[in-house]
Amino acid sequence: MKVGFTMKNTKYDFESVIDRKGTSCLKWDLFGDDIPMWVADMDFRVAPAIQDAVQRRASHPVFGYTIVPDELFESYISWWDRRYDFKMSREDMLYSTGVMPSISSMIRCLTDVGDEILIQSPVYHVFFYVIEDNNRKVVENELVYENDKYKIDFDDLDEKLASCKMMILCNPQNPVGKIWSNEDLARIGELCEKHEVILISDEIHCDLTDPKLKYNPFETSSDYDNVITCLSPSKSFNIAGFQSSIVHTKNQKLLEKIKTQMHVDNSDSCNVFATSAVISAYNDSEEWLEELKEVLYENKQIVKDYLANELPIIKLVECDATYLLWLDCSCVNVPSKVLSEFLRTNQGLFLSAGCDFGQCGDKFLRMNIACPQKLLKEGLGRLKASLTALNIINKGLY
Repeated sequence: MKVGFTMKNTKYDFESVIDRKGTSCLKWDLFGDDIPMWVADMDFRVAPAIQDAVQRRASHPVFGYTIVPDELFESYISWWDRRYDFKMSREDMLYSTGVMPSISSMIRCLTDVGDEILIQSPVYHVFFYVIEDNNRKVVENELVYENDKYKIDFDDLDEKLASCKMMILCNPQNPVGKIWSNEDLARIGELCEKHEVILISDEIHCDLTDPKLKYNPFETSSDYDNVITCLSPSKSFNIAGFQSSIVHTKNQKLLEKIKTQMHVDNSDSCNVFATSAVISAYNDSEEWLEELKEVLYENKQIVKDYLANELPIIKLVECDATYLLWLDCSCVNVPSKVLSEFLRTNQGLFLSAGCDFGQCGDKFLRMNIACPQKLLKEGLGRLKASLTALNIINKGLY
């Protein structure tokens, strides 16, 4: 795709700016910022087939307790088989209200209070909370940042897994947008097996890769037995509000423990609209997703060009997945929390502070680019205006 080209021949509407204020929207109503580019949901219309399916269900006048139909599991099975050659069986799957509730339940039933759990920072901030809130200890295998890219420090991983009971993997990685290779995943599996560590692979961002790229499911890259995969259409199709996901593992001993704990935690019940949305997403909305990926890629090129030409003080970390960009702000020389707050107070622009994803992310900001180009360009302009103002305050900054 030509850099700087604005897509016009789209079948679906990714250009309209939709007013989400006043809808109890976390992104737009919680703090009231002018341009919120932080939390990971999209400002695009949902796929028409999903909206139609939910409206059909809403036309029925009764909204009682809901079971999870086999058709939902079949939609998952078909999607991962045809797109990723990941073959799942119904007996290896559990329904859950979300990936993080699932992970919280798994921590409680598969580890003990005080156990150490490894994560690879910088990483999704809720990983820290879910471990600490369950009275377990966080161990960080910090990713290595070199030449604007991230890689795994396998020597450090080997050493730290020796004391851990569990590892939580983010695949693809949030916030750095990395698709882990088959070789990386196989090596992680080998080390987890060596140290008898249970692995949870959070693959919620798996569909959101650059066009023509695909992620590698952990379970197709490693033969390790003690692995659980968490999957959901919530990021791919912007339906997080339906709170729906699945857990998959071929290890039936682990599956039974998880099933029992999720029942105790009441995290296995189903939203009355969730099944309609999920089934329609996987069965009827593939074309919409492919167009979305093109739009997100174009948005990424817009940011890349803008930073290179207008804000060279900020570097875009190379990435190939998610709609979350990791911005290297080390040359600004301001702590990420301070910088994030300055953007909000100065320009009403909300980007996530890198320190939220681990202290090794303190010189970075995370930017959500899943929005119409009009909003994206406005956000970039405000970013430049804020840094210009900051330069005036701190003379000689750049």
